[in-house]
Amino acid sequence: MLAAELIAATDVDAARVAVRGVAARTPTLASAKLSEGLGSAVALKAECLQLTGSFKLRGALSKVAALGEGAAAGLVTASAGNHARAVAQAARMRGVGCEVFMPSDAPVSKVTAVQALGARVQLAGASVEEALELASERARTSGAALVHPFDDLDVIAGQATLGQELLEDVPDLARVVLPVGGGGLASGVGIALWRACADVQLIGVQAQACAPYVAALRQGATSAAPLQVASGATIADGIAIKRPGELTLPLLRELLHDVRTVSEEQIADAMVFLVEHAKLVAEGAGAVAVAALRDGGLPPIDGTTVALVSGGNVDSGLLAALLLRRETEEGRRVRIFTRVPDRPGGLAELLALVAGARANLVSIEHVREAVPLHVRETGVELTLQTRGRAHTDELLATLRGAGYEVVVG
Repeated sequence: MLAAELIAATDVDAARVAVRGVAARTPTLASAKLSEGLGSAVALKAECLQLTGSFKLRGALSKVAALGEGAAAGLVTASAGNHARAVAQAARMRGVGCEVFMPSDAPVSKVTAVQALGARVQLAGASVEEALELASERARTSGAALVHPFDDLDVIAGQATLGQELLEDVPDLARVVLPVGGGGLASGVGIALWRACADVQLIGVQAQACAPYVAALRQGATSAAPLQVASGATIADGIAIKRPGELTLPLLRELLHDVRTVSEEQIADAMVFLVEHAKLVAEGAGAVAVAALRDGGLPPIDGTTVALVSGGNVDSGLLAALLLRRETEEGRRVRIFTRVPDRPGGLAELLALVAGARANLVSIEHVREAVPLHVRETGVELTLQTRGRAHTDELLATLRGAGYEVVVG
Protein backbone atom coordinates (compact mmCIF):
# COMPACT_ATOMS: atom_id res chain seq x y z
CA MET A 1 0.00 0.00 0.00
CA LEU A 2 1.35 3.45 -0.92
CA ALA A 3 1.93 5.96 1.86
CA ALA A 4 -0.73 8.24 0.38
CA GLU A 5 -3.26 5.42 0.72
CA LEU A 6 -2.25 4.87 4.33
CA ILE A 7 -2.75 8.55 5.04
CA ALA A 8 -6.20 8.49 3.45
CA ALA A 9 -7.13 5.40 5.48
CA THR A 10 -6.25 7.02 8.80
CA ASP A 11 -9.40 8.26 10.53
CA VAL A 12 -8.12 11.24 12.52
CA ASP A 13 -11.59 12.68 13.12
CA ALA A 14 -12.74 9.49 14.86
CA ALA A 15 -9.56 9.50 16.93
CA ARG A 16 -10.20 13.08 18.00
CA VAL A 17 -13.59 12.01 19.36
CA ALA A 18 -12.05 9.00 21.11
CA VAL A 19 -9.43 10.99 23.01
CA ARG A 20 -11.61 13.99 23.85
CA GLY A 21 -12.31 14.33 27.55
CA VAL A 22 -9.77 11.67 28.53
CA ALA A 23 -6.40 12.64 27.09
CA ALA A 24 -5.37 16.07 28.28
CA ARG A 25 -4.84 18.92 25.86
CA THR A 26 -1.29 19.41 27.06
CA PRO A 27 0.24 22.91 27.11
CA THR A 28 2.67 24.32 24.57
CA LEU A 29 5.19 26.35 26.56
CA ALA A 30 7.53 29.01 25.18
CA SER A 31 11.20 28.39 26.03
CA ALA A 32 13.30 31.55 26.20
CA LYS A 33 16.49 29.58 26.83
CA LEU A 34 16.06 27.32 23.79
CA SER A 35 14.93 30.26 21.66
CA GLU A 36 18.09 32.14 22.56
CA GLY A 37 20.25 29.16 21.65
CA LEU A 38 18.52 28.51 18.31
CA GLY A 39 18.13 32.11 17.25
CA SER A 40 14.38 31.77 16.63
CA ALA A 41 11.26 30.98 18.65
CA VAL A 42 11.06 27.59 20.37
CA ALA A 43 8.21 26.07 22.36
CA LEU A 44 7.79 22.76 24.19
CA LYS A 45 4.73 20.53 23.79
CA ALA A 46 4.53 19.02 27.27
CA GLU A 47 3.11 15.53 26.66
CA CYS A 48 5.01 14.51 29.80
CA LEU A 49 2.02 16.06 31.61
CA GLN A 50 -0.43 13.67 29.93
CA LEU A 51 -2.68 11.54 32.16
CA THR A 52 -0.45 8.45 31.88
CA GLY A 53 2.74 10.46 31.55
CA SER A 54 3.17 10.23 27.78
CA PHE A 55 1.55 10.78 24.37
CA LYS A 56 0.83 7.05 24.11
CA LEU A 57 -2.59 7.44 25.72
CA ARG A 58 -3.89 9.09 22.52
CA GLY A 59 -3.12 6.04 20.38
CA ALA A 60 -4.45 3.57 22.94
CA LEU A 61 -7.77 5.38 23.30
CA SER A 62 -8.13 5.60 19.53
CA LYS A 63 -7.46 1.88 19.05
CA VAL A 64 -9.82 0.73 21.80
CA ALA A 65 -12.59 2.94 20.43
CA ALA A 66 -12.02 1.53 16.94
CA LEU A 67 -12.17 -2.04 18.26
CA GLY A 68 -15.67 -1.54 19.63
CA GLU A 69 -17.05 -4.88 20.80
CA GLY A 70 -13.83 -6.47 19.59
CA ALA A 71 -12.25 -5.36 22.85
CA ALA A 72 -14.63 -7.42 24.98
CA ALA A 73 -12.28 -10.40 25.10
CA GLY A 74 -9.56 -8.18 26.54
CA LEU A 75 -6.46 -6.46 25.29
CA VAL A 76 -2.88 -7.64 24.97
CA THR A 77 0.15 -5.57 24.09
CA ALA A 78 3.91 -5.23 24.44
CA SER A 79 5.91 -2.21 25.48
CA ALA A 80 8.92 -0.93 27.38
CA GLY A 81 6.48 0.99 29.56
CA ASN A 82 4.59 4.00 28.23
CA HIS A 83 2.40 2.22 25.69
CA ALA A 84 1.72 -0.48 28.27
CA ARG A 85 0.55 2.08 30.77
CA ALA A 86 -1.66 3.76 28.16
CA VAL A 87 -3.31 0.50 27.07
CA ALA A 88 -3.82 -0.51 30.71
CA GLN A 89 -5.55 2.82 31.36
CA ALA A 90 -7.76 2.43 28.29
CA ALA A 91 -8.66 -1.14 29.29
CA ARG A 92 -9.50 -0.04 32.80
CA MET A 93 -11.83 2.66 31.50
CA ARG A 94 -13.48 0.18 29.16
CA GLY A 95 -13.78 -2.45 31.92
CA VAL A 96 -11.91 -5.17 30.04
CA GLY A 97 -8.87 -7.27 30.92
CA CYS A 98 -5.38 -6.34 29.86
CA GLU A 99 -2.18 -8.36 29.61
CA VAL A 100 1.14 -6.66 28.93
CA PHE A 101 4.43 -8.20 27.85
CA MET A 102 7.40 -6.08 28.88
CA PRO A 103 11.13 -6.70 28.35
CA SER A 104 12.76 -8.41 31.30
CA ASP A 105 14.86 -5.32 32.05
CA ALA A 106 11.96 -2.86 31.91
CA PRO A 107 12.28 -0.08 34.54
CA VAL A 108 10.70 -1.08 37.83
CA SER A 109 8.81 2.21 38.06
CA LYS A 110 7.09 1.55 34.72
CA VAL A 111 6.23 -2.04 35.60
CA THR A 112 4.71 -0.93 38.91
CA ALA A 113 2.68 1.80 37.21
CA VAL A 114 1.19 -0.69 34.73
CA GLN A 115 0.32 -3.16 37.49
CA ALA A 116 -1.32 -0.38 39.51
CA LEU A 117 -3.82 0.05 36.67
CA GLY A 118 -4.88 -3.59 37.00
CA ALA A 119 -3.00 -5.07 34.04
CA ARG A 120 -1.24 -8.45 34.20
CA VAL A 121 2.43 -7.94 33.44
CA GLN A 122 4.61 -10.63 31.89
CA LEU A 123 8.32 -9.80 32.04
CA ALA A 124 9.68 -11.72 29.07
CA GLY A 125 12.09 -11.13 26.21
CA ALA A 126 15.29 -9.17 25.93
CA SER A 127 13.72 -6.41 23.82
CA VAL A 128 10.41 -4.83 22.85
CA GLU A 129 10.51 -6.85 19.61
CA GLU A 130 10.74 -10.16 21.50
CA ALA A 131 8.02 -9.08 23.92
CA LEU A 132 5.82 -8.13 20.95
CA GLU A 133 6.24 -11.58 19.39
CA LEU A 134 5.04 -13.13 22.65
CA ALA A 135 2.12 -10.71 22.86
CA SER A 136 1.10 -11.52 19.27
CA GLU A 137 1.12 -15.24 20.04
CA ARG A 138 -0.97 -14.66 23.18
CA ALA A 139 -3.50 -12.68 21.15
CA ARG A 140 -3.77 -15.54 18.63
CA THR A 141 -4.33 -18.19 21.29
CA SER A 142 -6.53 -16.23 23.70
CA GLY A 143 -8.76 -14.24 21.37
CA ALA A 144 -7.72 -10.96 23.01
CA ALA A 145 -7.20 -7.96 20.74
CA LEU A 146 -3.59 -7.03 20.05
CA VAL A 147 -2.83 -3.33 20.47
CA HIS A 148 0.39 -2.75 18.57
CA PRO A 149 2.53 0.06 20.02
CA PHE A 150 3.02 1.86 16.68
CA ASP A 151 2.37 -0.19 13.52
CA ASP A 152 -1.41 0.30 13.50
CA LEU A 153 -3.49 2.91 11.65
CA ASP A 154 -5.87 3.47 14.58
CA VAL A 155 -2.93 4.03 16.94
CA ILE A 156 -1.33 6.40 14.42
CA ALA A 157 -4.63 8.28 14.12
CA GLY A 158 -4.61 8.81 17.87
CA GLN A 159 -1.13 10.31 17.73
CA ALA A 160 -2.29 12.59 14.92
CA THR A 161 -4.51 14.41 17.43
CA LEU A 162 -1.32 15.82 18.92
CA GLY A 163 -0.41 17.32 15.57
CA GLN A 164 -3.87 18.86 15.28
CA GLU A 165 -3.41 20.53 18.66
CA LEU A 166 -0.09 22.00 17.56
CA LEU A 167 -1.66 23.51 14.44
CA GLU A 168 -4.43 25.04 16.54
CA ASP A 169 -2.21 26.31 19.37
CA VAL A 170 0.81 27.60 17.42
CA PRO A 171 -0.33 29.89 14.58
CA ASP A 172 3.21 30.38 13.21
CA LEU A 173 4.24 26.73 13.49
CA ALA A 174 7.26 26.21 11.22
CA ARG A 175 8.98 23.08 12.49
CA VAL A 176 8.23 20.13 14.74
CA VAL A 177 11.07 18.14 16.31
CA LEU A 178 10.01 14.85 17.85
CA PRO A 179 11.31 11.45 18.97
CA VAL A 180 11.15 8.47 16.62
CA GLY A 181 10.96 4.97 18.07
CA GLY A 182 8.61 2.75 16.12
CA GLY A 183 7.41 5.78 14.21
CA GLY A 184 3.77 6.00 15.29
CA LEU A 185 4.08 9.47 16.82
CA ALA A 186 5.99 10.94 13.88
CA SER A 187 3.58 9.31 11.42
CA GLY A 188 0.54 10.68 13.23
CA VAL A 189 1.87 14.21 13.60
CA GLY A 190 3.06 14.15 9.99
CA ILE A 191 -0.37 13.06 8.77
CA ALA A 192 -2.02 15.92 10.68
CA LEU A 193 0.38 18.41 9.09
CA TRP A 194 -0.08 16.87 5.61
CA ARG A 195 -3.87 16.99 5.80
CA ALA A 196 -3.80 20.63 6.85
CA CYS A 197 -1.49 21.39 3.90
CA ALA A 198 0.78 23.00 6.46
CA ASP A 199 4.25 24.08 5.33
CA VAL A 200 5.89 22.69 8.46
CA GLN A 201 9.18 20.81 8.69
CA LEU A 202 9.04 17.48 10.54
CA ILE A 203 12.35 16.45 12.10
CA GLY A 204 12.71 13.02 13.70
CA VAL A 205 15.26 12.22 16.42
CA GLN A 206 16.69 8.86 17.46
CA ALA A 207 19.28 7.78 20.00
CA GLN A 208 22.66 7.02 18.43
CA ALA A 209 22.65 3.69 20.27
CA CYS A 210 19.55 2.54 18.38
CA ALA A 211 18.69 4.35 15.14
CA PRO A 212 16.99 2.01 12.63
CA TYR A 213 15.17 4.78 10.77
CA VAL A 214 18.43 6.59 10.10
CA ALA A 215 19.77 3.38 8.53
CA ALA A 216 16.54 2.62 6.65
CA LEU A 217 16.04 6.06 5.15
CA ARG A 218 19.68 6.44 4.15
CA GLN A 219 19.65 3.01 2.51
CA GLY A 220 16.41 3.75 0.70
CA ALA A 221 14.87 0.58 2.13
CA THR A 222 11.42 -0.25 0.81
CA SER A 223 10.59 -2.80 3.49
CA ALA A 224 11.32 -3.06 7.20
CA ALA A 225 11.57 -6.85 7.12
CA PRO A 226 15.33 -7.21 6.42
CA LEU A 227 16.26 -4.20 8.51
CA GLN A 228 17.30 -4.79 12.10
CA VAL A 229 20.12 -2.75 13.52
CA ALA A 230 22.40 -3.61 16.40
CA SER A 231 21.49 -1.59 19.45
CA GLY A 232 23.36 -0.63 22.57
CA ALA A 233 22.12 0.39 25.99
CA THR A 234 20.37 3.75 26.03
CA ILE A 235 18.58 5.84 28.62
CA ALA A 236 16.03 6.53 25.87
CA ASP A 237 14.56 3.04 26.30
CA GLY A 238 11.13 4.22 25.15
CA ILE A 239 12.41 4.63 21.56
CA ALA A 240 14.87 1.71 21.50
CA ILE A 241 13.15 -0.12 18.63
CA LYS A 242 15.49 -2.23 16.49
CA ARG A 243 13.41 -2.28 13.30
CA PRO A 244 11.08 0.23 11.60
CA GLY A 245 7.41 -0.56 11.29
CA GLU A 246 5.91 -1.96 8.08
CA LEU A 247 3.32 0.82 8.07
CA THR A 248 5.41 3.60 9.55
CA LEU A 249 8.48 3.22 7.33
CA PRO A 250 6.75 4.25 4.07
CA LEU A 251 4.87 6.99 5.91
CA LEU A 252 7.99 8.51 7.39
CA ARG A 253 9.86 8.26 4.10
CA GLU A 254 7.30 10.75 2.76
CA LEU A 255 6.55 12.79 5.86
CA LEU A 256 9.93 13.35 7.53
CA HIS A 257 12.13 16.19 6.31
CA ASP A 258 15.13 14.85 8.23
CA VAL A 259 16.05 12.36 10.94
CA ARG A 260 18.91 13.01 13.33
CA THR A 261 20.65 11.20 16.18
CA VAL A 262 21.76 12.32 19.62
CA SER A 263 24.26 10.79 22.04
CA GLU A 264 23.62 9.49 25.54
CA GLU A 265 25.42 12.53 26.97
CA GLN A 266 23.21 14.86 24.96
CA ILE A 267 20.07 13.05 26.12
CA ALA A 268 21.14 13.21 29.77
CA ASP A 269 21.99 16.90 29.40
CA ALA A 270 18.56 17.57 27.88
CA MET A 271 16.79 15.81 30.76
CA VAL A 272 18.58 18.00 33.28
CA PHE A 273 18.00 21.11 31.15
CA LEU A 274 14.24 20.48 31.17
CA VAL A 275 14.18 20.15 34.95
CA GLU A 276 16.26 23.26 35.54
CA HIS A 277 14.91 25.59 32.86
CA ALA A 278 11.41 24.35 32.00
CA LYS A 279 10.44 22.68 35.29
CA LEU A 280 9.45 19.57 33.31
CA VAL A 281 10.41 16.01 34.19
CA ALA A 282 11.20 14.04 31.03
CA GLU A 283 12.40 10.50 30.49
CA GLY A 284 15.25 9.87 28.07
CA ALA A 285 13.00 9.22 25.07
CA GLY A 286 10.97 12.29 25.96
CA ALA A 287 14.03 14.55 25.94
CA VAL A 288 15.66 13.63 22.62
CA ALA A 289 13.95 16.43 20.68
CA VAL A 290 15.36 18.99 23.11
CA ALA A 291 18.76 17.29 22.85
CA ALA A 292 18.65 17.76 19.08
CA LEU A 293 17.83 21.44 19.45
CA ARG A 294 20.66 21.95 21.90
CA ASP A 295 23.35 20.30 19.77
CA GLY A 296 23.47 23.26 17.39
CA GLY A 297 22.76 21.27 14.23
CA LEU A 298 19.40 22.85 13.40
CA PRO A 299 19.35 26.35 11.86
CA PRO A 300 17.04 29.18 12.97
CA ILE A 301 13.76 29.38 11.07
CA ASP A 302 11.00 31.91 10.43
CA GLY A 303 8.23 30.96 12.82
CA THR A 304 8.11 28.70 15.87
CA THR A 305 9.92 25.40 16.34
CA VAL A 306 8.10 23.01 18.68
CA ALA A 307 10.00 20.25 20.45
CA LEU A 308 7.81 17.41 21.71
CA VAL A 309 8.58 16.37 25.27
CA SER A 310 6.85 13.08 24.67
CA GLY A 311 7.00 11.39 28.07
CA GLY A 312 7.92 11.90 31.70
CA ASN A 313 7.92 8.39 33.17
CA VAL A 314 11.53 8.40 34.30
CA ASP A 315 13.06 6.29 37.05
CA SER A 316 13.58 8.63 40.01
CA GLY A 317 16.98 7.12 40.81
CA LEU A 318 18.26 7.84 37.31
CA LEU A 319 17.03 11.42 37.37
CA ALA A 320 18.57 12.01 40.81
CA ALA A 321 21.91 10.65 39.59
CA LEU A 322 21.84 12.95 36.55
CA LEU A 323 21.06 16.00 38.68
CA LEU A 324 23.89 15.18 41.08
CA ARG A 325 26.26 14.73 38.17
CA ARG A 326 25.29 18.15 36.84
CA GLU A 327 26.06 19.72 40.21
CA THR A 328 29.50 18.11 40.13
CA GLU A 329 30.19 19.19 36.53
CA GLU A 330 29.31 22.79 37.36
CA GLY A 331 31.45 22.84 40.48
CA ARG A 332 28.48 23.03 42.84
CA ARG A 333 29.24 19.65 44.40
CA VAL A 334 32.73 18.55 45.38
CA ARG A 335 34.27 15.61 47.23
CA ILE A 336 37.50 16.24 49.12
CA PHE A 337 39.87 14.13 51.19
CA THR A 338 42.09 15.46 53.96
CA ARG A 339 43.64 14.45 57.28
CA VAL A 340 42.83 15.74 60.74
CA PRO A 341 44.51 15.18 64.13
CA ASP A 342 43.09 12.09 65.82
CA ARG A 343 42.12 13.89 69.01
CA PRO A 344 39.00 15.47 70.52
CA GLY A 345 38.10 18.61 68.56
CA GLY A 346 40.24 17.74 65.51
CA LEU A 347 37.27 17.21 63.19
CA ALA A 348 35.33 20.14 64.68
CA GLU A 349 38.14 22.53 63.70
CA LEU A 350 37.92 21.38 60.07
CA LEU A 351 34.13 21.65 59.99
CA ALA A 352 34.28 25.14 61.49
CA LEU A 353 36.39 26.24 58.53
CA VAL A 354 33.90 24.66 56.12
CA ALA A 355 30.99 26.42 57.83
CA GLY A 356 32.88 29.70 57.89
CA ALA A 357 33.34 29.43 54.11
CA ARG A 358 29.55 29.00 53.75
CA ALA A 359 29.78 25.54 52.17
CA ASN A 360 27.09 22.96 52.89
CA LEU A 361 28.13 19.56 54.25
CA VAL A 362 26.31 16.72 52.44
CA SER A 363 28.15 13.73 53.90
CA ILE A 364 31.24 12.88 55.92
CA GLU A 365 33.19 9.65 56.37
CA HIS A 366 36.20 8.72 58.47
CA VAL A 367 38.79 6.85 56.40
CA ARG A 368 41.34 4.86 58.39
CA GLU A 369 42.23 2.12 55.91
CA ALA A 370 44.05 1.99 52.55
CA VAL A 371 45.56 5.47 52.97
CA PRO A 372 48.91 6.48 54.51
CA LEU A 373 48.18 8.02 57.91
CA HIS A 374 50.30 9.09 60.84
CA VAL A 375 49.56 7.16 64.02
CA ARG A 376 47.84 10.28 65.43
CA GLU A 377 45.87 11.13 62.27
CA THR A 378 42.59 10.10 60.74
CA GLY A 379 41.45 10.55 57.16
CA VAL A 380 38.24 12.42 56.43
CA GLU A 381 36.24 12.44 53.18
CA LEU A 382 33.72 15.25 52.80
CA THR A 383 31.04 15.79 50.15
CA LEU A 384 30.14 19.47 49.98
CA GLN A 385 27.76 21.75 48.12
CA THR A 386 29.01 25.15 47.06
CA ARG A 387 27.75 28.05 44.95
CA GLY A 388 30.01 27.16 42.03
CA ARG A 389 33.62 26.77 40.92
CA ALA A 390 34.77 30.14 42.25
CA HIS A 391 33.26 29.38 45.66
CA THR A 392 34.86 25.91 45.64
CA ASP A 393 38.27 27.44 44.86
CA GLU A 394 37.83 29.87 47.78
CA LEU A 395 36.97 27.00 50.12
CA LEU A 396 40.00 24.95 49.04
CA ALA A 397 42.27 27.97 49.46
CA THR A 398 40.91 28.50 52.99
CA LEU A 399 41.53 24.89 54.00
CA ARG A 400 45.03 24.80 52.52
CA GLY A 401 45.81 28.12 54.11
CA ALA A 402 44.92 26.59 57.47
CA GLY A 403 47.47 23.82 56.90
CA TYR A 404 45.25 21.03 55.55
CA GLU A 405 46.48 18.93 52.63
CA VAL A 406 43.36 18.63 50.47
CA VAL A 407 42.83 16.19 47.61
CA VAL A 408 39.83 16.75 45.37
CA GLY A 409 38.25 13.42 44.37
